[in-house]
Amino acid sequence: MGNKEDLLAGALECLRTRGWTRTTVRDIAEAAGVNHAAIGYHFGSRDALLTEAFTQAMDTWGAETTRAVEAATISDAGRGGQYEVFWRSVLASYAENRWLWLVMMEVAVQTAHSPTLRDLMATSLREGRIGLAAGLLGIPQDTLDSRSERSLGSLQMALVSGIFIQWVLDTEATPDEHEISDGIRTLADQIRLPPELA
Repeated sequence: MGNKEDLLAGALECLRTRGWTRTTVRDIAEAAGVNHAAIGYHFGSRDALLTEAFTQAMDTWGAETTRAVEAATISDAGRGGQYEVFWRSVLASYAENRWLWLVMMEVAVQTAHSPTLRDLMATSLREGRIGLAAGLLGIPQDTLDSRSERSLGSLQMALVSGIFIQWVLDTEATPDEHEISDGIRTLADQIRLPPELA
């Protein structure tokens, strides 16, 4: 690999092991096996390099999530069962990609100071909402209407992010796929309009 690729690999390793905030220029240079001046030459700054490495990691994770959604929709478990298949994959992702989820939380805080990161995260959220809603509805992403993205997609994104926070803070008490489905059914019953108002 060339210096640029080495730096990206080093930055990715630092994100895995140290997170966004605690990673220094020296950490990245040591992990990459190059002089720290190469960071400025190839990327301009530590943040620009970390942003690119983080973007690559998000793209990889996004492709994995898309496959999980697709696998759930082709499952012969019925609609409720398919939803539980999806959640089983998401819960496994929390454990398999814990570092990436934690870095996402760090990046969310950093967006208050970085328009570039804010734009990156906003784009990722839009793509996530579209992918989640289309997957749940079993339709191609390019046919999803904006109302479904903002309602179903936003709700599902909130669930995925919120359950992760619970998982980090209290793993043992985090609901499993069956409990999540049960909770959503109960919520739906609570907000369903009575027949005379429907």
